[in-house]
Amino acid sequence: MKQLITLTLFLLTFTAFAQKPCEYSVNVNDSIGSYKVTNEYLISEKYFGGSFNYIFFSLAQTDGLPTLNLQSIQKSKDFIKANCFDKNSKVFLQLENGKIVTLMHINQENCGTLIRDEKGFDNRINTGIFMFMKDNYEELKKSPISIMRIKYLTNTEDYIVKRELTSELTGKVTNPNTYFMDNIRCVE
Repeated sequence: MKQLITLTLFLLTFTAFAQKPCEYSVNVNDSIGSYKVTNEYLISEKYFGGSFNYIFFSLAQTDGLPTLNLQSIQKSKDFIKANCFDKNSKVFLQLENGKIVTLMHINQENCGTLIRDEKGFDNRINTGIFMFMKDNYEELKKSPISIMRIKYLTNTEDYIVKRELTSELTGKVTNPNTYFMDNIRCVE
């Protein structure tokens, strides 16, 4: 009887700590190569004075090379300045263990697209692809993120990365600070 109880406790503990399976929005393997992208994940949401700003992450793997796709969505009835990505753009992630991880933008300038919706809001959507540095890639698996800094072509913006974020947009609860700890295995 003791063995049955011990086995049951072990199985319950094992399933409680099991990683959830990876979910992909794209997963293609063909004669040209392989490409997969995880679902987008809300990292930051700001609402101030009628302006909205959202940052989404997704991880991609192209023929074995992992990258971070960062999507910025700005929405306002006022003028929205363009935050452009260029070859010098970077994402800096300060981890809770004190280390800083730097991701480098690919050599492609992008200032996003401005779209006006039916409610009179201007929406600027900008996407950047960032490469991991080999020497600090492993650190993302070990420690949560505390602060994110995005260096654009003309300015720099800082974001506090929350432990728990309840989206005003969707009502969904996410844990942005452990994004890499939970998902980087999906593109290895």
